[in-house]
Amino acid sequence: MTGDTGWASFAGRVATDAVECVDVRAEPERLATGTWFVVADFEGPARAWRFARVHDAAQVPDAGAPPADTWHGPARDAWASSMDQAGYEAAVGRVREHVRDGDVYQANICRVLSAPLAGPSTEPDARALAARLAAGNPAPHAAAVHVPAATGLDPVWVVSASPELYLSVRAEPGVGTVVESGPIKGTARTPDGLTDKDRAENIMITDLVRNDLQTVCRPGTVEVTSLLAVEEHPGLVHLVSRVRGTLSDDVARSGELWHRLLAGTFPPGSVSGAPKSSALRIIGELEPVPRGPYCGAVGWVADGEASLAVGIRTFWWADGVLRFGTGAGITWGSDPTAEWHETELKAERLVALASGPG
Repeated sequence: MTGDTGWASFAGRVATDAVECVDVRAEPERLATGTWFVVADFEGPARAWRFARVHDAAQVPDAGAPPADTWHGPARDAWASSMDQAGYEAAVGRVREHVRDGDVYQANICRVLSAPLAGPSTEPDARALAARLAAGNPAPHAAAVHVPAATGLDPVWVVSASPELYLSVRAEPGVGTVVESGPIKGTARTPDGLTDKDRAENIMITDLVRNDLQTVCRPGTVEVTSLLAVEEHPGLVHLVSRVRGTLSDDVARSGELWHRLLAGTFPPGSVSGAPKSSALRIIGELEPVPRGPYCGAVGWVADGEASLAVGIRTFWWADGVLRFGTGAGITWGSDPTAEWHETELKAERLVALASGPG
């Protein structure tokens, strides 16, 4: 079965039969050739798996195809949160104090939902959950990577319905190697629900992403190509901006390309805050559990090009427990109860899809 040897899917590529795994930060040069599927944890570790077979999903629609929707998730009332409403609202209040004191302008505060997952095998089939999410919550940067422990490689189990681009890398004739990011800040049920606070927050994070890209791009090439665009997704809308630049020659031609890109831009600004260093310190103080691949990155790198999503709207499984992260960006203008409800909004549709029998 494909799931026994590893399976991955992202951006039109489907891969089967995992053959090796590398530490991206320790051996970034390994990603220079071949097709690799990457999962980077928010806390820093980044791994990539190479698969023996990689297919174009459009040309070979049955390659590694998931089974019919046979997903059997946890009961809807089995989910527990790393922070209850009172605890989350208290964390929002603490961030507002940091803003008042000048420590930070914005920090993204998240909580992790978890539920035990019983099933017929020791590892659930990620393809089944990916199929359910694709049917019920299609996403522009949907991704899945499952490498079972039985392969002898570092295991991974991640299924994402991410709407957000972290980084794309591609060669443009006459221009060079272009890197682009699409930060999301601002979420509501309908466009009318987006607020001035959402718009101000998006502009703040877009500027942070612009600064991040300037650390790896040629001077004068970084530009905001779209600002505050409204994107509609199942059950909600987002404000999305686009930033792009041309990689400097020493970065683009370096065997350490991915070390340099991660050093300059990771973790993504939209899920950390501004200034990033201060936001990360505050996140470490306030969040009781690690985020893991949630708010990290997932995607592929292939022969000098890449597409990586921010790991939001993301499930991950380990040790018999299924997890899902949800969060919100906190500023001085945040209302603690409203921010809690935003985390509920982001989670409700996907957790419902992942719960119950197929």
